[in-house]
Amino acid sequence: MPSEIPPVLAEVVRSGFVEGHHRGSLIVLAADGSVELSMGDPDAPFFPRSSNKPVQAAAMLRAGLELSGPRLAIASASHSGEPFHQELVRKMLAEHGLTEDLLQCPPELPLDQGEATRATISAGSGEAARSRVAMNCSGKHAAMLATCAAAGWPLETYLEPDHPLQKLIAETLESLSGDRVSHVGTDGCGAPLMAITPAGLARVFRNLALAPAGSPEGRVAEAMRAHPEYVAGTQRIDTWLMSEVPGAVAKVGAESVQAAALPDGRALAFKIYDGGNRAVGPVLARTLALLGVNSPVLERIADSPLMGGGRRVGEVRAAF
Repeated sequence: MPSEIPPVLAEVVRSGFVEGHHRGSLIVLAADGSVELSMGDPDAPFFPRSSNKPVQAAAMLRAGLELSGPRLAIASASHSGEPFHQELVRKMLAEHGLTEDLLQCPPELPLDQGEATRATISAGSGEAARSRVAMNCSGKHAAMLATCAAAGWPLETYLEPDHPLQKLIAETLESLSGDRVSHVGTDGCGAPLMAITPAGLARVFRNLALAPAGSPEGRVAEAMRAHPEYVAGTQRIDTWLMSEVPGAVAKVGAESVQAAALPDGRALAFKIYDGGNRAVGPVLARTLALLGVNSPVLERIADSPLMGGGRRVGEVRAAF
């Protein structure tokens, strides 16, 4: 986090009174790649978290993995664990001669709350309902294993930073972002987590949006656009945006990271420093509006209500 106090990107308004703030850094790129808006310190390294997943998928294609359509979309996904997500992950494993026990992501409940409740009731407890396939990163892990199987790389160590696949992911991230990976940590799913800058992340998504058809990056972008429900879920912001704004590519990340790009190369990336996910939708909708997006979906994306006594009494809203 920058040493100076970051700007307020969103404010928490209850009963007409501002009771809190969400601060962060944000960058917006114009169609020619120039900086149109900069707030905070978008040149400070951070962890993009799952916003890196499309890059990881592109690296897997560079390694020779043959995936397309929904399978490539879910390889780029933080899916909600809805039945169609879990079914496709299991199919992908079987198609490549792999088994569920090879996945090294942790067992989790689905992100989708309705599905998590149904799974818990069916299994008799939340712990029994957890599975590696239900974990939101399972599509990426299945694709990583498939890449290793196709390339003849070790399966058991596919999450080690010095594994050939992870080295290729780092190279791909650096080439698309224009940044050097400044730090490598461990993501929530156990995969290596590579730090770049918000500005670099915006450049990544600009490059995805403009990538030639048939290139690894172009194939990832096309799969995400064509099958957004596999990138997130039926009740998720990324799905809504890519479904309603033609040519958009978007990916959220944990701890309030978001990146998106439009087909002409306009792009954005931001990080809310306190990790408050309730601020992501309002900030994303406001930034897209500044980029000239005019779609009813922005109102849906921006909606982040505050409740009191069982009724709506306020909201989290963008502050710029």
